[in-house]
Amino acid sequence: MTFEDFIIAARERHASDIHLSVGTEPVFRINGDLKKIEELSNIQVTNRMIIQLLNADQEERFNAGEDVDFVFELKTGARQRCNVFRQMGKLSCAIRLLNSVIPSMEDLKLPPVLKDLSKKRSGLILVTGVSGSGKTTTMSIILDFVNATRPCHIITIEDPVEYRYQQKMATIHQREIGRDVKGFSPALRSALREDPDVIFVGEMRDYETMQLAVTAAETGHLVMATLHTRGAIHAVNRIIDACPHNIQQQMLVQLSQILECVISQALMPLKDGSGRIAALEILLGTDACKNMIRSNKCHQLETIMQQGKNMGMSLMDDVITDYYRRGLISREVALFYATDRVEMGAKI
Repeated sequence: MTFEDFIIAARERHASDIHLSVGTEPVFRINGDLKKIEELSNIQVTNRMIIQLLNADQEERFNAGEDVDFVFELKTGARQRCNVFRQMGKLSCAIRLLNSVIPSMEDLKLPPVLKDLSKKRSGLILVTGVSGSGKTTTMSIILDFVNATRPCHIITIEDPVEYRYQQKMATIHQREIGRDVKGFSPALRSALREDPDVIFVGEMRDYETMQLAVTAAETGHLVMATLHTRGAIHAVNRIIDACPHNIQQQMLVQLSQILECVISQALMPLKDGSGRIAALEILLGTDACKNMIRSNKCHQLETIMQQGKNMGMSLMDDVITDYYRRGLISREVALFYATDRVEMGAKI
């Protein structure tokens, strides 16, 4: 079995991730759970299996002690995101199997409010969630809807580039950290001089990147970005906490002026074992929401979200309760993903 055949076998089993460690059997993540596949149990990971994924430059950086992030493509065009690292002196890698095409909002049954967001001309849209929760896919769906409906200039800044967009109505330039530009901050500075309408930041990791993204949104651009955090309200707090103390009040005012939406996402295994379903918590930048942020009363945003359900807002626990009552997820899954497990237990 060639390595390409191995990846195809993982895709046929609907794996989302592959874990390889020298001297052990490969492990697939299927519907959120790690599994050893009996048909492939005779395959043992070797140094060569991992090293052959790297090009000469990547191998040189890896031998110099760096972990290496990259995307590799099969002959079929299917793309995989890979991180190669060492553990206990042995080579290992984690491979994320990316969708070959960007799904539509209808395919994933995403709420229609996301289409309204894609029509925004300026402001900040955040998609948050833990690693592996599908943030990039959701953001790519929104971006591709913009691509299909608006004659605008989109710049993406990614580490690495995951989905390749086919230009439709929009003009798209995709910049990869490490290959096209050194980092998110210099790429954002440069983007402001490249006549963008929409800027996608693959991840806001530090204060400098956050400040530049906010500045870009203030100057009339639509900025979309992802954050590693759980919960829409926590995303706002995360940005404020990343700022120096003397800047936090200023950031509250800035966010209150530009925030259009925060989407917090979780992927939950379906009860029948056929796959996973995305649960979205949505906070919209209404006047009431912005007033709460400006006054540093973020703890009261949950009330705003409860009152804004008719506008498209949603709380994670309400979405989970709905999925459970419709028989889509099990009681165990509902309790595991709930924000308040005691209250969820009483609800269901």
